[in-house]
Amino acid sequence: MSDDEDVLYVKKQKTIHYGSLEEQERARLSTAAVKSGDSDEEGGSSNTVQQASEVGNVNISDEYMELEEEMNRDRQALLEEFERRKRARQINVSTDDEEVKRNLRQLGEPICLFGEGPADRRSRLRDLLARLGEDAIKKKQEEEEERMQQEKDQETTWYHEGPEALQVARLWIASYSLPRAKQRLDEAHKEQELPEATRTARRQELQKKLQALSIYCSQIGDTRPISYCQFSPDSKLLATASWSGLCKVWSVPNCELTLTLRGHNCNVGAVVFRPNVVQDEKSPECALASCAADGSVKLWTMNSEEPLADVEGHAPHRVSRLAFHPSGRFLGTCCFDGSWRLWDLEQLEEVLHQEGHCKPSYCISFQIDGSVCATGGLDAFGRVWDLRTGRCVMFMEGHLKSLYGIDFSPNGYHIATGSEDNTCKIWDLRRRACLYTIPAHMNLISQVKYQHQGGKFVVTSSYDNTAKVWSNKTWQPLKTLSGHDGKVMCADVSPDSRFIATSSYDRTFKLWAPE
Repeated sequence: MSDDEDVLYVKKQKTIHYGSLEEQERARLSTAAVKSGDSDEEGGSSNTVQQASEVGNVNISDEYMELEEEMNRDRQALLEEFERRKRARQINVSTDDEEVKRNLRQLGEPICLFGEGPADRRSRLRDLLARLGEDAIKKKQEEEEERMQQEKDQETTWYHEGPEALQVARLWIASYSLPRAKQRLDEAHKEQELPEATRTARRQELQKKLQALSIYCSQIGDTRPISYCQFSPDSKLLATASWSGLCKVWSVPNCELTLTLRGHNCNVGAVVFRPNVVQDEKSPECALASCAADGSVKLWTMNSEEPLADVEGHAPHRVSRLAFHPSGRFLGTCCFDGSWRLWDLEQLEEVLHQEGHCKPSYCISFQIDGSVCATGGLDAFGRVWDLRTGRCVMFMEGHLKSLYGIDFSPNGYHIATGSEDNTCKIWDLRRRACLYTIPAHMNLISQVKYQHQGGKFVVTSSYDNTAKVWSNKTWQPLKTLSGHDGKVMCADVSPDSRFIATSSYDRTFKLWAPE
């Protein structure tokens, strides 16, 4: 091997630059040593190269090795590309253009690119399958079938055999609700017989009053956020619930404290008045009910700060909301185990434990006749239940997030729902469909309430620190009630329509009335 070949050999090991002739000679001798040590182990060879680098002005560079590594990576990428193309040629793709488009859609790809023909589309699908695997479409189909099955399971309602007391309750509810339904329809017919001008004048007069709403009274209600408020049936009292565990009853419109209910040890979710009961301080009857986060439900009278009775059976699950049946005989509770329950206060037992939501059941409302009730859950769905048969007669699907408020209109067939997706939806029980979606607030809606007399307007409360009043016919905003410094957690309309009450995270409740 010549001297030039010696230098080339060293360049294959490392790129070396030499100085003077004497130094080149020394490097040549070192190179001979490197060649003679090729058969030695790797450590000895590296030591020889190190000795050669220490002779004079010798610089060592790794550029050649980096270039070789880059070439190896390019070579590997080319091999993988050739292998992918080979797999692509072996994949059978349908010649039906519609099926090709359907397969592309299943893979989440656009079904057509600009200027792309059927042949190009088939080639694109073939390349996708070569990259993702031939069974990619099958996997997507299986995922879609699993998702559809989950949705079907959500819509499936499980019915359980109830106690004998349930049959008694169902028969009683049927006999109670049918005359009330007839009365409601008669009143609706009379309303329709009125001249259009008269109805328009009444509606305009009501709208003027609503647009003139302002703060009538503001009261600090507790040391912690006030989570719920409700007027009594005679509109003379207002009950509030707080996260401190206390429930309080206030006079209206003076907002003077008349009674403090002590019994809960944690956040109280709701307190409601029992209908058709005289709110008398001397009456020993159950007048209110409340629920808390620890699963406790308590019944109260107006003459004692201590609870009349405990409704047991929910713990340890949270009870978020509760409502009385229009008759006052039954109490409905929403539990975080995904169920809602119906309690018969005359038979003193739970007559119905109904599952139906795949996440916690949060809110409940009874129709004015007492024949059906509606529940909303954190699964973003609402359901309407026939209390006379036990069947789910309507499935309300449309909200994107959890439902926090639900209420029946006095007309008996409209339902309003408020959701975490910041919208309020109006549903028609007759059509079993959503009539209108109100983009109501900038944050979640905590409560929705219809006007008790005629349902001419709807009030929504929200975590954007406001409550709003909406027209029933056109669903246009009539008034924004701004004044709270924190999230508005609940709202209610007095049965005589004189006041609107709101309770807030800022520990206050406010009464709103026309100026």
